[in-house]
Amino acid sequence: MNTKLNQANIEADPEVPQIHIRRDFRATPEQLMQCHLDPELFVRWIGPSNLSTSIDYWDARSGGSWRYIGSRQDEEFAFHGCFHYVGAHTIVQTFTWEGMPESVALETVEFTDLGNGMTRLHARSLCDSFAGRDAWLSSGMESGVNEGYDELERLLSNDFS
Repeated sequence: MNTKLNQANIEADPEVPQIHIRRDFRATPEQLMQCHLDPELFVRWIGPSNLSTSIDYWDARSGGSWRYIGSRQDEEFAFHGCFHYVGAHTIVQTFTWEGMPESVALETVEFTDLGNGMTRLHARSLCDSFAGRDAWLSSGMESGVNEGYDELERLLSNDFS
């Protein structure tokens, strides 16, 4: 696998309109789950780094829902979705950017214990079309993903060590 610490591997699935994101972290699956589900931790790492994030509502349980807003100067970008399943090492949720409310992705995030204090995050985002997926990939999402995961790595090393 081409996944390297401190760099996310982002790939388009050739068979379905899906994006795969993989990254290894120095953390346990439980710590990564906590950082994805606790709204106070989530806003500290979600990227990109030039946005300030606030939570509108957050109910991190199977059947719950969420909404957050990223802001930069006079701009706001809101996102919302539903937690369909929250398990021991898996989150299944929908994801919608409110700027394109007709486009909803189904996301599955899994945390696999690699041993020696390492965990692999594997996020799969199933988009509504190949065009929608390709628009995401060309939107600059790579920098936001990597900046956010860099912050997540710092949060894990500072607050969980």
